[in-house]
Amino acid sequence: LKISSNSLLRAAPLEEDKVSKMAEGHDFTVLVCGGGNAAQVACGMFSHRYKTIAVSFFADEAAKWKAALGSSDFELTLMPLEEGATPKVIKSKPHDITNDPKVAAQADAIILVVPSFAHGEYFEKFAPYMKPGTIVATMPARSGGDLVFNKMLGDKAKDMIFCGFETLPWACRFTEWGKKATILGIKNSIIGAVTPPSKTTYAMATLQGLVGVTPWLQESPNNLGISMRNPGMIVHPGVMYGRWNPEVWDGKPKDSKPLFYQGVDDYTANVLEQMTNEAQATCRKMEELCPGLSLKDACTLQQWYMDCYDGQMSDTSSLKACMNTNKAYDGLTHPCKEEGGKFMPDLKYRYLAEDVPTGLCFAKGLAEILEVPTPMMDKVMTWAQGCIGLEILIDGKMCGKDIGQTRAPQGVGIITLEAFKAAAKIDCAEASSCTVS
Repeated sequence: LKISSNSLLRAAPLEEDKVSKMAEGHDFTVLVCGGGNAAQVACGMFSHRYKTIAVSFFADEAAKWKAALGSSDFELTLMPLEEGATPKVIKSKPHDITNDPKVAAQADAIILVVPSFAHGEYFEKFAPYMKPGTIVATMPARSGGDLVFNKMLGDKAKDMIFCGFETLPWACRFTEWGKKATILGIKNSIIGAVTPPSKTTYAMATLQGLVGVTPWLQESPNNLGISMRNPGMIVHPGVMYGRWNPEVWDGKPKDSKPLFYQGVDDYTANVLEQMTNEAQATCRKMEELCPGLSLKDACTLQQWYMDCYDGQMSDTSSLKACMNTNKAYDGLTHPCKEEGGKFMPDLKYRYLAEDVPTGLCFAKGLAEILEVPTPMMDKVMTWAQGCIGLEILIDGKMCGKDIGQTRAPQGVGIITLEAFKAAAKIDCAEASSCTVS
């Protein structure tokens, strides 16, 4: 094993900082943002070892959670992989549960486990209190999370460490809200990107220590790759469109809820294939215009299934087959509302209300800047924006009155490649190197 002197020099300040903090009596402090399944699981897991503060700005969720837990410990059950093995139970208690943003001043790490549309609110409220060097990790980041972070923190963003992850580490659920939760499964690995890259080793090691041995937190070259890898921006709007758009649905209620992933037919598969191909064309154009930039992790949708669900699909010959035969999707249906014993689609569900503004809009917006045609994305977005009551796309251009409610680059006034590179901190040399600073 060879360790370079440069590596040791880079590591030294971190060690000095740790010693300094211990001398001051500072306990490593992590903020967990949110109050849903994953946030409560994260809080229960981290509180077992570290000073953990739960923060929720949603209505009176923090007060309700604090009251529900009372003086009791939070109980987290981890289901084993081995058949017949006894589940592990972790009992812990967060240091506090609050809606006060001032606690950000105590944080060494802030983990956002909230819907992506809420990220901006947390960034903005924490910004005045955050200390330099704070690690801010979004799980998942969705698309353009780094741009939102930079916008909300302004000049202060350069002193922070932003980490965007592709997904949540766990599949989990409440068993008793605010008191008990269960981890049903832990992903083998998830990928994430760190800005600035010089802090990657420190940030990834810190976050790996929080989540444990699994999932393995793998490094991605840049946050743009994470943004364009986002499967939800294609799968969720694409499958909803494929089932419920006027070309294929007569508007009448269904006798039962249709299967979501396992119900993908040839028509929907074609929609998804075209959308993922348009995203790929956008990535390749970006790499062409920025020599040395790697968007290798922004893979096709079929490859994403191969990466994430290897061994759980009985047929991987096509995208449709991957989705239809994925055991992890057994029984999962379209979001529907019951009406008179039959079912109508919930077209304001997060698959459209979240994944269009915070996912698809980013990809479409970047494609527009790069002059990459996206006819299927346009078709899906035009239909979806009507469902969720937003005006985003007008005559194929990202210039609707509600563009500011999305993560499209145009939503923060970015309409040129140079402006996008500056906002995303992508520095492309004229030769063959490209870095993300």
